[in-house]
Amino acid sequence: MKTHYRHLTLEDRENIFIYKVQKHSIRAIAKALGRHHSSLVRELQRNSFKKKLPTYQPYQAHDRAVKRKRHGPKRPRLKNPFIRHYVISHLKLGWSPELIAGRLRSDHPNFSISHETIYQFIYAEAKHLIPLLTRRYKRRRKKASRKPRPSPIPNRILISQRALEANQRLEWGHWEADAVVSKASKVSLNVLVERKSRLVKVTKILQNNAAYSSQAVIRRLRAQPKEARRSITYDNGSENYYHQDVNRALKTSSFFCNPYHSWEKGSVENTIGLIRRFLPKRSDFQRIPSSDIGHIEKLLNNRPKKCLNFKTPEEVYSQLLTTSNTSSGALPP
Repeated sequence: MKTHYRHLTLEDRENIFIYKVQKHSIRAIAKALGRHHSSLVRELQRNSFKKKLPTYQPYQAHDRAVKRKRHGPKRPRLKNPFIRHYVISHLKLGWSPELIAGRLRSDHPNFSISHETIYQFIYAEAKHLIPLLTRRYKRRRKKASRKPRPSPIPNRILISQRALEANQRLEWGHWEADAVVSKASKVSLNVLVERKSRLVKVTKILQNNAAYSSQAVIRRLRAQPKEARRSITYDNGSENYYHQDVNRALKTSSFFCNPYHSWEKGSVENTIGLIRRFLPKRSDFQRIPSSDIGHIEKLLNNRPKKCLNFKTPEEVYSQLLTTSNTSSGALPP
């Protein structure tokens, strides 16, 4: 019966030594250990100490084998030229190794690779690609604890009262909102993410205040069908003060995270992390054309996601629009 090869252990080497002292032949020792005799020949050639006469000591032999394996040549990653090109080109598009590995199997069924291999390739052989990774810190930074303070936002409803359908993404039309600010100017970005499809809407606004933020939300969601705008989840920033005006204009409900619990609207937080890859914190949004912001939005909406079974947000949202009971099946701007 065919068995899988396994490396010799220290116990195997001790038995080899004992059998050799008892003058057994190589083939007899191999049969007793359940090994091929050629494996034992290579073991004795590599790990015997040759002075006047060859001697084999199990502990020294095992130590020599372990060191040889530790310092031996490493197997190159991504040897296939097609896979290497696919990985590098999609890293430059802002895709993560996990997305690349998942989408490769979908686009090219004859090829496959694990995301761990891509990480190993980057850190061992292509360190110039490290800046293309979403998370490139060697150590996670500890966050300073903060004391919650009362929010000035009127008539807040906490996220704990949000419907089960929204929490578990059972229906579409539930959005999360947040802002991306710049230290260089007052111009900022309003970001909306639909929870079920992860569709992104990024809008450049002159200032991150309540007036501009509410106008941006109303403008981007007003064209959506009724089923596509059910609720919006915010944080406790002052730019969300006019949430009730948004509800009246869009016929939506609003919910708020607990103070300093940004993870409760994780979809938009994750999306902002992706936006920061294109627009780092030092970016001056005032100098960036709205067309560039639209291009970033398009890239994000055509970026496959593991949580969507490696479909893109635009693909999922278009399908939801098509299957809904609305007259318009086209994706609104």
